[in-house]
Amino acid sequence: MSNIYEERVTMIAAGDLQEFVPFGRDHCKHHPNALNLQLRQLQPASELWSSDGAAGLVGSLQEVTIHEKHKESWQLRKGISDVGEEVDYDEELYVAGNMVIWSKGSKSQASAVYKAFTVDSPVLQALWCDFSVPQDKSEKTGDSNEVVEKCICILQSSCINIHSIEGKDYIASLPFQVANVWPTKYGLLFERSSSSHDVPLNPTREPLPTLFSMLHPLDEITPMVCKSGAGLFGSARVQYVADYSMRIVFLNAEPSIVMTYDSTQCLHAIWALRRVKTEEQSAVLKLSEQVGTPQHAATSSSFTVQLRSLSKGDSPVGSPFQNYSSIHSQSRSASSPSIHSRSPSISNMAALSRSHSPALGVHSFSGVQRFNFSSHTQSPKRHSICQSPNSTSTDSIFTPETELIVPELCIDHLWTEALTNTREKNSQASKVFITTDLCGQRFLCYLVESQLQLRCVKFQESNDMSQLIFGSVTNIQAKDAAPVDSIDTMLVLEGNGNLVLYTGVVRVGKVFIPGFPAPSLSLSISNQMPCPSTPLDNINTPSKPLNKHLGPFDEGLLSPVPELRDSSKLQDSSYIDDCTFQQLATFIHSVRDPVQNRVTLDLSNGSMVRITIPEIATSELVKRCLQGIKYILPKEVAVQMLVRWYNAYNAPGGPSYYSEWNLFVTCLMNMMGYNTDRVAWTQNLDFEGSLSPVIAPKKARPSETGSDEDWEYLLNSDYHKNVESHPLAKALQLDPLEIKFPKDNLSPSHSLDSSTLLFPHIPTIFCVLHLIYEELKLNCLMGEGIRSLVVLLVQLARDLKLEAYLDYYCRDYPVLVKTSRQTCIIDPAQTGFMHHPSFFSAEPPSIFQWLSSCLKGEHVPPYPYLPGICERSKLLVLSVVLYIFGDERAVSNEASNYLTKITSGQRKQQIEQEEYGCSSRHSASTSSLAEKLVVWMTNVGFTLRDLESLPFGVALPIRDAIYHCRQQPASDWPEAVCLLIGRQDLSKQAREGNLPKCKASDTQVLSSDVPSTADSEEEDDGMNDMNQEVMSLIWSEDLRVQEVRRLLQSAHPVRVNVVQMPEVSDHEYIEEKENRLLQLCQRTMALPLGRGMFTLFSYHPVPTEPLPIPKLNLTGRAPPRNTTVDLNSGNIDVPPNMACWANFHNGVAAGLKIAPASQIDSAWIVYNKPKNAELANEYAGFLMALGLNGHLTKLATLNIHDYLTKGHEMTSIGLLLGVSAAKLGTMDMSITRLLSIHIPALLPPTSTELDVPHNVQVAAVIGIGLVYQGTAHRHTAEVLLSEIGRPPGPEMEYCTDRESYSLAAGLALGMVCLGHGSNLIGMSDLNVPEQLYQYMVGGHRRFQAGMHREKHKSPSYQIKEGDTINVDVTCPGATLALAMIYLKTNNRSIADWLRAPDTMYLLDFVKPEFLLLRTLARCLILWDDILPSSKWIDSNVPQIVRENSVSLHATEMPSSEDLNLETLAQAHVYITAGACLSLGFRFAGSENLAAFNCLYTFAKDFMKCLSSATASIAGHYNLETCLSVVLLSLAMVMAGSGNLKVLQLCRFMHKKTGGEMNYGFHMAHHMALGLLFLGGGRYSLSTSNSSIAALLCALYPHFPVHSTDNRYHLQALRHLYVLAAEPRLLVPMDVDTDTPCYALLEVTYKGTQWYEETTEELMAPTLLPELHLLKQIRVKGPRYWELLIDLSKGSYHLKSILSKDGVLYVKLRAGQLSYKEDPMGWRSLLAQTVTHRNADARAFKPEAISAFTSDPALLSFADYFCKPAANMGQKLEVFDLFSSILYECVTQENPEMLPAYIAIDQAVRRLERREMSETFDLWQIKLVLEFFNSRSHQERVRKNPHRGLFMNSEFLPVMKCSIDNALDQWLQAGGDVCLHSYLSGQPTDESQLRMLACFLVYHSVPTPGQLLAGGLEGSTNFSELLLKFKPLKLPVRALLRLAPLLLGNPQSMVL
Repeated sequence: MSNIYEERVTMIAAGDLQEFVPFGRDHCKHHPNALNLQLRQLQPASELWSSDGAAGLVGSLQEVTIHEKHKESWQLRKGISDVGEEVDYDEELYVAGNMVIWSKGSKSQASAVYKAFTVDSPVLQALWCDFSVPQDKSEKTGDSNEVVEKCICILQSSCINIHSIEGKDYIASLPFQVANVWPTKYGLLFERSSSSHDVPLNPTREPLPTLFSMLHPLDEITPMVCKSGAGLFGSARVQYVADYSMRIVFLNAEPSIVMTYDSTQCLHAIWALRRVKTEEQSAVLKLSEQVGTPQHAATSSSFTVQLRSLSKGDSPVGSPFQNYSSIHSQSRSASSPSIHSRSPSISNMAALSRSHSPALGVHSFSGVQRFNFSSHTQSPKRHSICQSPNSTSTDSIFTPETELIVPELCIDHLWTEALTNTREKNSQASKVFITTDLCGQRFLCYLVESQLQLRCVKFQESNDMSQLIFGSVTNIQAKDAAPVDSIDTMLVLEGNGNLVLYTGVVRVGKVFIPGFPAPSLSLSISNQMPCPSTPLDNINTPSKPLNKHLGPFDEGLLSPVPELRDSSKLQDSSYIDDCTFQQLATFIHSVRDPVQNRVTLDLSNGSMVRITIPEIATSELVKRCLQGIKYILPKEVAVQMLVRWYNAYNAPGGPSYYSEWNLFVTCLMNMMGYNTDRVAWTQNLDFEGSLSPVIAPKKARPSETGSDEDWEYLLNSDYHKNVESHPLAKALQLDPLEIKFPKDNLSPSHSLDSSTLLFPHIPTIFCVLHLIYEELKLNCLMGEGIRSLVVLLVQLARDLKLEAYLDYYCRDYPVLVKTSRQTCIIDPAQTGFMHHPSFFSAEPPSIFQWLSSCLKGEHVPPYPYLPGICERSKLLVLSVVLYIFGDERAVSNEASNYLTKITSGQRKQQIEQEEYGCSSRHSASTSSLAEKLVVWMTNVGFTLRDLESLPFGVALPIRDAIYHCRQQPASDWPEAVCLLIGRQDLSKQAREGNLPKCKASDTQVLSSDVPSTADSEEEDDGMNDMNQEVMSLIWSEDLRVQEVRRLLQSAHPVRVNVVQMPEVSDHEYIEEKENRLLQLCQRTMALPLGRGMFTLFSYHPVPTEPLPIPKLNLTGRAPPRNTTVDLNSGNIDVPPNMACWANFHNGVAAGLKIAPASQIDSAWIVYNKPKNAELANEYAGFLMALGLNGHLTKLATLNIHDYLTKGHEMTSIGLLLGVSAAKLGTMDMSITRLLSIHIPALLPPTSTELDVPHNVQVAAVIGIGLVYQGTAHRHTAEVLLSEIGRPPGPEMEYCTDRESYSLAAGLALGMVCLGHGSNLIGMSDLNVPEQLYQYMVGGHRRFQAGMHREKHKSPSYQIKEGDTINVDVTCPGATLALAMIYLKTNNRSIADWLRAPDTMYLLDFVKPEFLLLRTLARCLILWDDILPSSKWIDSNVPQIVRENSVSLHATEMPSSEDLNLETLAQAHVYITAGACLSLGFRFAGSENLAAFNCLYTFAKDFMKCLSSATASIAGHYNLETCLSVVLLSLAMVMAGSGNLKVLQLCRFMHKKTGGEMNYGFHMAHHMALGLLFLGGGRYSLSTSNSSIAALLCALYPHFPVHSTDNRYHLQALRHLYVLAAEPRLLVPMDVDTDTPCYALLEVTYKGTQWYEETTEELMAPTLLPELHLLKQIRVKGPRYWELLIDLSKGSYHLKSILSKDGVLYVKLRAGQLSYKEDPMGWRSLLAQTVTHRNADARAFKPEAISAFTSDPALLSFADYFCKPAANMGQKLEVFDLFSSILYECVTQENPEMLPAYIAIDQAVRRLERREMSETFDLWQIKLVLEFFNSRSHQERVRKNPHRGLFMNSEFLPVMKCSIDNALDQWLQAGGDVCLHSYLSGQPTDESQLRMLACFLVYHSVPTPGQLLAGGLEGSTNFSELLLKFKPLKLPVRALLRLAPLLLGNPQSMVL
């Protein structure tokens, strides 16, 4: 039995054995598909063919029976989480029949199906693939950032289905038969199957490409090109890959390489795969030029033509290419970013799913001959230069047809294996993978099964990282192999059935599988092993046919799986426990599916087992040490060392977790040449498992019986001392054991064996371990590891005779390091063999000492560090340099002044600048050093958790920087920085900023606070979704919001209050009531417009429910009996179609509730389409609204087409306006086409006349204006200019409502040339302004230019206009066009054309209404002259009017003979109204007080005038119009503010329903009301050019007379105000409670020509002024943390906050209450503590802490540590201390310092009790004190004296005093003697060691060696000592304490 044991010992034990069954197999059995196959038999074939690809389960009839045995295959990969964090599970992709099942699961969690797909025909292959989608470049970023779409691809015979994780799915049909698909870094790669299997090609045929790529499911499939070495003519040729004998056997993404096998030459080759360069594309496409014969033109083109012709001709449906390119002709262009990225909408599906039609199946491509119809192109194998006689005709065949397919991917040749003599026919690699060895060298391994060989090719990147260099090939005998990625090894199955672990090509050891017999042990097994001498029999067993195309399954190829036999016998547990007889017959057949360190073994009995290969190390400490040693040793030595360690660690029955370190030490020391059995402390390391023979070299092993020495060792051991001092020993009263022999008689020290592996490298390893020791000191959590490590270091230091290091360790751990200890002699002769590394320093590098010198400002040598291992040391060195020295170069690239990088001599110097360079990644500005430090640290990836594990002294500079940053952070820092500085408000803001614009946060989903009186039956009035919480903060004093809801609701019947007079009969009374209702309905129908404004963008719809549209209720209720009054009773005449526009507006209002950030898709829009036709108008409005909020771009072209062909007038209007608004200013071609069809002037003159309704034409013209807004597009401008004056046509065309068309053309022209003024490029010949002037004032019609003159030859038969311009039609459009073209240009000459006429004669020629427009236009051009005063408004009225007209205040009628008073009065009111309106535009959304007061007085004046006797002169209608205009201007100025005075005016107008009040006036009044509460107070108006254009369309001051009146202005345009609304409400949100709150903002305006730079305070939530006026916004203290948003750097950050509901997160400061709870600020806690300021902090009650902080840790600290109990006694003082510490931390708002305070206190107490066993905390206190004395800190304190850590307390001075006292007392009490003996180099008393070490560290005493070197012996007085100690940098206070000793004056002298 013993030999078996020996055998077992050298093996590696594999972990957790589990039976493996692919999860998908079980799932398939229960899949509905099984049932479905039975149904299939019953369906007639014809139906099956007609069902398209979407029909999922129903597939082709090729499946014969259900019982047919499925061919199954699967593949596994490492789990990939969506978020990107580390996950540890397997994902399985299982394929059987028509099904693909994707499941996830691991050892710890059960597998679960993630997705299951069923397709129509059998799945040939399924694989994962990532497609990278280039984002559109419209976001003004220079680089195209690519988004990766993770997809799963399912290959069938005729098409490939691609499903992305986001839920998009695509179907691409394949134009050829595919043999294999491979996922690449860029997309998919297809191998075309050569159907005739390598038929020798006819010499006249050009072979077709065999490899194709598809970079995105919507892209074309393009041929691949290859660039091979020098060709015939000495240059590298680029050509299509067309070699049939070349097969891909492996493809890898990182690095991106392909391995191919050439079946004719039987050689493997490796190629690099990359994107094609443009010059290579052109080279391939111009292949003809290379050879000089026209025939080669055919090579590429013939191929293309065939692909094309085949897809056009052979299949009735067209190929995917055609469908794709026709429907999405523009989908890749930047103009329509959204189409490409949406999920396939109806349009794609309609086109792409047809690709399942049978005509595209296999049968239509029955072979290669289909492709090759070009009869005589030459094969590339022989390039003949001769001309063939008939070659001239070739080009003409396909010239009209050809459009070449441009290749996208290219392969470059890298390596081909060497020719061998024994070439075997089928030596194709059956499995290929890439593996890395333990030292990071990479190998490409491929298994040639026929020769039982695994060939490993080493490769590495070239120095410039541009290409891969392949090296030598190593052969390993193997039957199968698989990589074990996570531990850099691979598993090899040898021919005899052994599993062996290799790292690279180095053998590690056999793998022992528990429960499996070791194959070599018993005969019975080896009999059944197949004999390796017959390699082919071995492989081609029936259960595993040799498949030529078997690929590397770890990359996702399927490999055939042996048919599974009944595996029930595996169920019984004995299978794993012991070897039953069944097992003896099993052997491992193959290994497969490696993931991380798990791999499946395929057993010969058909079952599978999954095993885990163990890790290299589990404990953090061992990992670190291995990493360091591996880094520094030469590669060969390192690999050997790791292999030995791995064998020792993973021996069967290996050590448990906690003895891992002991095992490591033993293993390491053995390799260095120690005999660990002889060294006392290693001998006593407690092992669980025995030491295996691998570790100890085969020496004489000590006798088994043991000896006295053993006992003696035990007594000498540390372990024994620990046991003796253990409290348990005292409790049990154990007698201390004495050692029998005196100590000196210890067995003689033994010497090291210098022949061992690591002996030469001992100093190197010692150095590395020391640096790791220093690194671990920077992590509080590694204390245990440091103590373990220091023991090893002491042993090595002693043996290397390094006194300085020994002294250093003594100071760190006085207790652990005993002075008299066993040393091992290193033979002096052998020391020559040791490599002393160049970086070895005599003085031990100490990180604490280094930082301390830094803080003192001394010059420091660079600190050594190991890249990748000592990252913390590096980070701290650089951060302290940056923060204390202020050297900013430290964190850029030149860190070499402060750090030396240690590299092993054998290794190339690898320059790694990545970590430094990253500081440039962050663009946000940083001013101070603190900011630079914090930003740099987060860029390097430093987090709060790292900071918490730093020792407090080291962390102090960083904490100080954080404290300073926290006071004044910048608003645009990334989330990580804000988290680090502890500003939750900012980090939450940054996090919200990175989220896509979906619902801003859960808090926004607030239920509607309908007043409680509301009955349940009160159904939706369309205003339930407002954010009540924010509105109640904005308008907290009253119920104005409820009032607005009441005024704007149109879903309830109105009250019809008519008193029946005695003389009125009942019938007449009913008529009277209905007439009254008709009047009221005029108002009800106008309400939806205002409601749309009020609820603008307030709702996020649920994608599964239709949008609720409230009913427009036109009935009434008459009191007292509440009887219903209805208009449809037939008693009175009701205009036809009265409500049709009202319904349209109602639909718009409902649609505008949808916020632009909602998630909406094409399907949802179609899903909302109402069933009954009455609601069509509402749906039309809904579509327009979707356009205005930008969602209509998601509607598929197909649906748009559908809607327009219905011919429903309203739908067309809504759709055209909506689509144009959504594409504002983009010049989108497809939309232009759409609009042109509806505008006769844009169609060619010969086109058929379409009968387009007039209103639709108007909408289309405005649409053109919107799409071309601001582009000054010449052709469009020319057409629109002529359309303003379009004459009426002969056949009644263009005769009705001409005014609205002309106005629309004018508005559209104004939009196209918006604000361009006189610099309209290239339009000078059109004379735009002159032509417009003529339209405005009249005159002779010019000859109609352009192509439409034919149409206008014959005059109209209806309207006699002659050849003059009809000014009544053209004037409004022309006036507004001029206003918009010259908007804000202050162009006086144009403005003077628009001045109101100043003679009576001229006044008679102008309609008074037009005076309003002219005044408005003139003021808009002279934008900067507008002043908010009534004086300015009056200055617009011409003198003659001012002097003679009736003032608005007059009471009696003046009389005059020669002047027409009526004309003058009308001119006066209209001009005044025009000026008021321009004032509204100028100050829109500004809440300017002067403008408000001015307009308010005019509104009052008009109202007085209306009720006075003089009203009849100007006319009631005119006065009402002007009043409405002034009211709208008021609402524009106060937009969104909900001003009470304006609300009262609106309410007053709402109540007026009789008389002159028609539908139009109601519309104006309620629009004013809506603007006042725009978006529920969240939106305001902008004054940008584009907004003014939109507002001019929406607020055109001529209102419709009745609800169907579109004569002068199309009603739908009233909604364009949306384009001028912008979110400007800033809502502070308390980050702790997540509720909106009040906060004080300080807003700074930039200086302008009217005012200086000014600052005003606003109480948020508030509407901000327009952002371009602002310089900065800050949240002001004292209640909230300050926060600055600086707009001088760009307003993008603030815009994104405002667009996401304006949520600005703020955080209450400690002890403050919010403004709601404490409006005056008298209740805050600090206010209370200041009022009665006690001498001590006892006034602070721990209960009160909850007001200061919400941190649960602090609250419980207060609970447990600060509340004294009754019988405390002396502990009371501790409680007081804790309370005051807590109080200080919380009020200073640095609670993170609490642990530091307590640590300092505890350390000082330990020192006073003399129980310091390590000097770690003393170092920290020392660093803290030094930090506060450092120069840079003193400067910071001078700048702001009351800010900073530890600043306001006496804590530090007290602690410093206590330490000094404790140490001085020790000196007096005999410590001086101990110190003296230390300094003179004599042994010291062990009991004093602890205090001695504390003294040495605290006072920075130099080592005895340094003192000797300083020559201090002969000093006689103190001054000499001072001089001599200067170079040693000893502080004076320490020298004072040493002086008595050094001056030979031993009596103690303590100053």
